[in-house]
Amino acid sequence: MYDVIVIGGGPGGYAAAIRASQLGGKVAMLEPAQLGGTCVNRGCIPAKIWNKAARIKKTIERAGDFGIKATLEGVSLEDIVKRRKGVPNDIQMGMKGLCKSNKIDVIAERGVFKSPTEVQAGSNTLTAKSIIIATGTSIRMPEIKGLDENCAMTTEQALEMTKAPASVLVLGSGAIEVEMAFILNSFGVKVFMLSETPRVLAAEDGTVSQRLTKSLRDQGVEILSRLTLVSLEKVKTGYLARLSGAEEKTIEIERVLVSFRKPNVEIGLDNAGVKLSDKGFIAVDDALKSSAANIYAIGDVAGGNLSYAATCMGVVAAENAMGGSKTFNAKKVPRGHWTIPEAASVGISEEEADAMGLEVEVGECPISVNGVAMAYGEQDGTVKVISDAQYGEILGIHIVCSNATELIWGASVALQMESTVEDLAYSLAVHPTFSETVAMAGQDAIGWALYLPRRRK
Repeated sequence: MYDVIVIGGGPGGYAAAIRASQLGGKVAMLEPAQLGGTCVNRGCIPAKIWNKAARIKKTIERAGDFGIKATLEGVSLEDIVKRRKGVPNDIQMGMKGLCKSNKIDVIAERGVFKSPTEVQAGSNTLTAKSIIIATGTSIRMPEIKGLDENCAMTTEQALEMTKAPASVLVLGSGAIEVEMAFILNSFGVKVFMLSETPRVLAAEDGTVSQRLTKSLRDQGVEILSRLTLVSLEKVKTGYLARLSGAEEKTIEIERVLVSFRKPNVEIGLDNAGVKLSDKGFIAVDDALKSSAANIYAIGDVAGGNLSYAATCMGVVAAENAMGGSKTFNAKKVPRGHWTIPEAASVGISEEEADAMGLEVEVGECPISVNGVAMAYGEQDGTVKVISDAQYGEILGIHIVCSNATELIWGASVALQMESTVEDLAYSLAVHPTFSETVAMAGQDAIGWALYLPRRRK
């Protein structure tokens, strides 16, 4: 009998297993494939290797701005793929070592429920007091006429390419699609991004969305707004894509990038009394408990879509499975976008504040006034702070600039600590750094930003 069985060895499941073991639990983790799940092996980490390669390429291309005479002799996609495979292997080795040191039984089998306390693992039946589901998601191919394996290219396949297609139609304009569009465009692919909404990253604050939309367009990505893909027809040089919207449109492309995903819930949930939400994910409360009293669900399979959120959820679920009473607040999970410039946010947007009827103060500071941004030639961006008008509590911070995905950590801590915009305004940042602009946006929210034009009273 185990104290905790974790089904799935991705970022969430791995964290849950370690935390439960740290708390004295006897733990088993079932993972039939590779430790690290999609993030380590087919998603986040491989994408960042490609992203870094794209950034190095762009740095060489603009070296002349800094008096460096450099030429780009060529690009080897084969070598990028080689590194893309090597780094995950190194991470897996570390994960296996940590599992061993925490005395976690790692079982290379798929877990299927037989009852609320029993899990079938190959030919063996395991029992546990509590079970944590961390099975993640997998690629879902949309039902579009003419879309088949010859035309479609999944994100996982794109990160394995050794020859870039001439043109790609990216389906969607969310976080994954935006990063993939940036990567593909950087390596000479003609990228069309299909967005059913007026702007990319429609769920983000308007300032973030508009700036990244402009940035992608300036770099050569053609954004097709308010359109949907109706069908694909094979032609001599690729495929003819028919798009539907206010006006019909056709474009010729070589491949279609697909990043849609579906939750992996075919694990005998009915046998355990675990219910799904209307959207097909496992329904959980804020303690991450499912409809079965002893079963928790975390990460993508529970409706999340960020690996680091899954890690935090894993810790919360493990502590609760071991007798704790923690909760998980999805509204305070930061979000990052790896483009040039980067973008990151935490908390609510100005549009969400308006929809909720909140009285807020908004402070904003453009990156163009930042000293290190001027020195680096990276002046595209802004920092926006949204705070409660009465008490000054920070409700949201939205950053577009170089290193935004690093800067958002401090903003996330500020929200978790229920800091005020005055706390932010009086905070200290090393000079010269991009982080100074975050404090300056806080100053602007209360009306005295030192290095912005004086507000009219």
